[in-house]
Amino acid sequence: MRFPSSTAFALLGAGLIAISFGLARFAFGLFVPPIRADLSLSPHVIGIIGALPLISFALASVVAPWCADRRGARNTAMASGVFGVVGLALISQSAGALSLGLGVFACGICTGLMMPALTAAMQALVRRSMHGRVSSVMNAGTSVGVMVAVPTVLFLAGAWRYTYASFAVLALIGVFATWFFLPSVSRVMPSNAAPPPAISALQWWRLLRLSIFGFMMGFVSAAYWIFAPDLVVNLGEMSSDSTAWLWLGVGVAGLGGAVVADLADRNNPPITQALMLMMLAASLALLAASPDNLPLAAFSALVFGLAYMSLTGLYLMTGIRLLPGRLSMGPVLPFMAVSLGQAAGSPVVGMLVGQVGYADAFGFFCAIGIVVAMFSPLYPRYLEQEPEEETEDETGLQAAYDYQLQNEEGEPYRYKRMSKH
Repeated sequence: MRFPSSTAFALLGAGLIAISFGLARFAFGLFVPPIRADLSLSPHVIGIIGALPLISFALASVVAPWCADRRGARNTAMASGVFGVVGLALISQSAGALSLGLGVFACGICTGLMMPALTAAMQALVRRSMHGRVSSVMNAGTSVGVMVAVPTVLFLAGAWRYTYASFAVLALIGVFATWFFLPSVSRVMPSNAAPPPAISALQWWRLLRLSIFGFMMGFVSAAYWIFAPDLVVNLGEMSSDSTAWLWLGVGVAGLGGAVVADLADRNNPPITQALMLMMLAASLALLAASPDNLPLAAFSALVFGLAYMSLTGLYLMTGIRLLPGRLSMGPVLPFMAVSLGQAAGSPVVGMLVGQVGYADAFGFFCAIGIVVAMFSPLYPRYLEQEPEEETEDETGLQAAYDYQLQNEEGEPYRYKRMSKH
């Protein structure tokens, strides 16, 4: 067993996020046109199926902190990988809406378990001052996964079954990497360490506001993730393989989201959120206005990718800052809110597409995004605290992690109480 450094852990986490979020979850929209054609599915049915992984993500997120705390980071991440392998394999062999729905549902469980597992491992392996930056790098792994899916559409047009089978193989490799590199630590406490302090009313109030913004952002973004490729194929009459350029734009621009989120975290989160929500809304309007113009459609994907990844990274770090002693829980609430928003938005946009068409449906979601951006001054700010100060509870918890890590490495444990700064 070899434990990675902070940089190596960030890269490993980005790779696992690329598989669980990029391939198992967000790549689905890229393959909606050929899947719809092969399985004869209506837009409304696709909208419902597109909501299933978001629902399962939310359900898995409820139990994920408990799994990470009690079963350990390694076991939770491996369970996530197994669900990913099963889900991707089911999609590759799906014969209708039921089997396809079961596959994407399993992929949603994969995504729901992965981030809490990685944040639990991060608390054991990464210095506290680096948590925000490492989280941003890991979150950017979604863009990497999306970009990995692009060549399969460009060079294997129509071969979506073989593509998903190859994704399942990559997920299996991720399971072995998890077993080899991640520690099997859990949040056990030494006898002289008190449990984390109760979440205050002020923290709950700020978490609620954060979750509302996450829900609404997820609601608006569902239109692009699920129906953007379908829009350019059916409304713009482009070929199915040309939609790969959309996801390439989303992936490339999404890598910049890690930088933007880190800057926003250190400067003015409300203003950054307002700007990125306006960009998100603009990407919907631009795509609906020019579905037959590939350069403009690809530019809308760049705008969407930067805005979406910046917002999810910002929400992730805000959750960590608001609950500094509960790393397996802090990122869960905003991510679950985003997922619930996407689950609610996906069938709504599918229904609107069937009733009023793609352009009007995207315009409606664009308007919602602009309205939400206007409320950004209510975005929660962090609790006032010394960023590098360690409490007695955090010291005890870190000692517990050190104890397990040293046991796994076969070294004797020497508990030394750290003093306050």
